[in-house]
Amino acid sequence: MSLFRRQQRAFYGITGAQDLIPPRSAGTRAGTAYVTPGAAMRHSAVWACLRLRQDLMSTFPVDVFRKVGPIQVEVTKPGVLTAPGENAGVKVDFAEWMAASQMDLDRSGNSIGLIVERNALDLPARIDLQPLSACSVRMRDGKLRYVIDRKEYEPRDVWHERQYVVSGLAMGLSPVAHAAWAIGQYMNVQQFAMDWYGNGGIPKARLKNTAKTIQPAEATVIKDRWKATVQHGDLFVHGSDWEYEMIQAQKSDVAWIEAQRYSATDIARFFGCPSDLIDAAVSGQSVTYANMTQRNLQFLIMNLGPAVVRRGNALSSLLPKPRFVKLNTDALLRMDPLTRAQMFQIQIESKQRVPSETRALDNLPPFTPEQLAELQGLSAQPEPSEPDPVGATP
Repeated sequence: MSLFRRQQRAFYGITGAQDLIPPRSAGTRAGTAYVTPGAAMRHSAVWACLRLRQDLMSTFPVDVFRKVGPIQVEVTKPGVLTAPGENAGVKVDFAEWMAASQMDLDRSGNSIGLIVERNALDLPARIDLQPLSACSVRMRDGKLRYVIDRKEYEPRDVWHERQYVVSGLAMGLSPVAHAAWAIGQYMNVQQFAMDWYGNGGIPKARLKNTAKTIQPAEATVIKDRWKATVQHGDLFVHGSDWEYEMIQAQKSDVAWIEAQRYSATDIARFFGCPSDLIDAAVSGQSVTYANMTQRNLQFLIMNLGPAVVRRGNALSSLLPKPRFVKLNTDALLRMDPLTRAQMFQIQIESKQRVPSETRALDNLPPFTPEQLAELQGLSAQPEPSEPDPVGATP
């Protein structure tokens, strides 16, 4: 049983809300659409949310520190944080490994990998990520077991990160499962549009004979002739006794299509992305920020920050204590040159940093003696000139 179905059975079974999203072997049916983690990515808002979170999380610089009293000392990153393993048999670097695992976390609430190597300290040295469709979880006699490609593994041999956890459940909740109705609405609208305009771009119509009653057998022949003609873009020839009337969409269908634009906002809520960041803001809705840094800071604090902390804690478990991992989120809070210069000036004047530290952040070396002498010359005050004698003629 896949993680997707087991999660639905376990969660909805214990809450009594099993009718909310019926359990399915590979996904959830919402209307005529069948929503799975893969099919959900056909929704542009789902793709945009997952892409945004994946890109940011996988490109944050990773720093490793060791606690020495009250001081954090940066140390060399181990191999598992530079070349963590393979993905589908292909070696990947840490950024790709983080991107793949973040995609699984944001789609299904879980990321699972096999620990295939350990170092001298018995800590994971290589973790190969596994497709969630091949993974399941079993709980027997109070003991947790993982099944990957029909082979059972002990928890010690499996790397399992969770997201959106609840008590009493050994796996994270899936946003796709809970957003099935919102995603399914969009997919149903797409299917409706394809069915509506699929016949050569011609809406459904009515062909009526005004001269006589058409028997069922004759109606079938006429309908087949009509379909065979219009499907190839040809003209349908008929006499004065036939009327062709195009049937307009019902008001309910129009409202359904109109509601399509609002589904993107619902999706953004499920996947933890503000709708304006994925170009899905509702018409008439406006949020004003003083600058880009404030917008990114709000997104980091309210949406991405908790996931950063959880991933940092999970990665810290790969290191011997007291070492720990920090994902450097300063990469997200990039500022314009003026704001950055003002920040450095305030830090130097308040004695939080010295000029050499701020120059290092711009990949510049410390000032040379010649540069310092030139700066002193620029900062030297000019001597005041003597005033003109009173009454002196020019």
